[in-house]
Amino acid sequence: LDVQLAHGEFRTDQVALWLSELELGMAFAEVVEDHVEFFKAAKRKEALKRRLESDDTPGRVRMKMLSVCAQAEPRLDAVLESLLEELSEEEDGRWRILVRYGLDSYLWQQMERQYGYHSDAPGTKDFVIELFKSCYAMETGGDVHLSSEALVFLRRWKDSRRHEEAFENLSDECAWILNIEQELAKRDFRDLLEVDYFSLIDQKIISDLVQEVVARTVTPGDVTRWVRQRRQGHWYAQYLDLYQAIDYASQFIHGLAEATLEMDSLAEGIQRYAQSWYRLDLHYRKFVFHIRSAGQAALTSELARQINDLYSNNYLLTLNDRWQTQVDAAKKWAASPVRLQREFFSAWVQPFLSRNKKVFVIISDALRYEIGDELLSRIRKEDRFDAKLEPVLSMLPSYTQLGMAALLPNQELEIQDDGKATAYIDGKSSTGTSNRDKILKSGCGCRSVALQSRDFLQMNREECRSLIREHDVFYIYQNIIDKTGDA
Repeated sequence: LDVQLAHGEFRTDQVALWLSELELGMAFAEVVEDHVEFFKAAKRKEALKRRLESDDTPGRVRMKMLSVCAQAEPRLDAVLESLLEELSEEEDGRWRILVRYGLDSYLWQQMERQYGYHSDAPGTKDFVIELFKSCYAMETGGDVHLSSEALVFLRRWKDSRRHEEAFENLSDECAWILNIEQELAKRDFRDLLEVDYFSLIDQKIISDLVQEVVARTVTPGDVTRWVRQRRQGHWYAQYLDLYQAIDYASQFIHGLAEATLEMDSLAEGIQRYAQSWYRLDLHYRKFVFHIRSAGQAALTSELARQINDLYSNNYLLTLNDRWQTQVDAAKKWAASPVRLQREFFSAWVQPFLSRNKKVFVIISDALRYEIGDELLSRIRKEDRFDAKLEPVLSMLPSYTQLGMAALLPNQELEIQDDGKATAYIDGKSSTGTSNRDKILKSGCGCRSVALQSRDFLQMNREECRSLIREHDVFYIYQNIIDKTGDA
C-alpha cells in the first residue's frame, strides 16, 4: 500500500493505456471504466485531450466529456444551451451520442444539483417545459420547482444572440403546452411589464394598452414609461412599431386635449404653432408611420379610427377654420415679427457673406415645420453642429414655384399669366435650376451656384473641393419628400 500511494499502480490494461495517453493518473480510472465507449472513439478522445488541464478533477473531466459530445464549452449552461438548440431544431444527434457514452446520468445529477431539476423520466424536452413554467411562476407568484439558478440560466439563454432562435422556438412551443395565453387573460398587464419569457406577454400588453389608450384611462407619461420598460425585453424588436404607435397615439390624444387652438392674429397663430401645436402633426405622422409598418390592422383598427377622426375633425378642421378667420380679417399679408418667405436671402444668407463666410442652402420641397423640428434634434445630437428653427410666413398663393423663387435674392416677384403660373424674379423666369442659378449669380453679387442634390451627391472628392473652392453661396435643391408624397 505504501508503494502504491507513493508511486501509483502500474497497469497494462486498456484503461491504463488510455490514462497514460491522456496523461491522467489512476485516480481517473473509474471515469474511463464508466465510459469505455467514449474512449474507443479516437476523435472524441483527442478532443477531450485538448481540453484537459493539470488540475482537473474526475468531475471536471466528465464535464469536459459532456462538452465534447455537445460541441460546447465545458460548462453546464453551455452544454445545456447546445442540447436545447438541437431540441429546437427537432434533432437529437448530440443527445444520442451523450447517452451512448453513458454521460446522461452525470448530466442529470448536475442538473439537479445546480438547477433543482428532478424527474422520474428526465429529458431535455421535460426540462425546458419545467424551466419556462417555473421561471414564469417566479415572476407571477405560482408554484416553483426549480432553483433561482434556473432563472439565471433562462435570462442568460434568452439574451444570447447565438441561441436567440432556439430560445424563441422553444418559448413558443412551451407557451402552447403550458396554455399561457389562457393564463395571461386573467392578469393585469401592469403585472407583466418585467416579464418577457413568451411573445404572448407582449401581445397581451399591447392589446390591453390599445384598449386603455382608446378609453383614455392611462396618462401618456405612464404609456411612455411602460414602453421604455418593454424596450429591455427580448421580443421588443418584433413589436417595436406597435409599441411606438401606441405611445405616439397617447401623446397625440393628450396633446390635443391640452391644446387651446385659439389665435387673435396671424402672428400669434404662427408662433403658437411653432411653440407647441406642431407636435400634434409630429405625433400624428409618427403614429401613422408605425401603424402602417406594424401591419396589425385588426388589433389597432379602433385606435387608428379614433386618432384619424381626432386629427381630421378636432384638430385640422378646428385649426384651419380659426386660421381662415384671421386670413379673412387681414388687411395686409404680414405677421410681424415673423418674417416673410421672400426675406430669406437678406435675413439668413447675406449675414454670412458680410462676414466672408461660405453658406450652403439646402432646399427640400415639402419639408414640413414639424419634420424640421425632428431634423433639428438630430443635428443637435452631433457633437460638431448646432442648429435653430424659425418659421416664416409663406407667399400667397403657397405653391412650389413661387416659394422656390422667394428664397432667391429678389426685388420684385410676379406670377405670369401664362397658364403655368410661372414665377418671375425681377423680370426673369425662375423655372428650373439653370434659371435659378442665373438669378442667384446676378442677385447676390458674389460667387454662387445652384444645383440639384443628386448632381452634388454624385461628385467625387476632387469635384466637390473644386466646387467649394470656387463659390461662396450654394443653393442645393432636392425633391425627395414631395416626390414620395406624389407617388
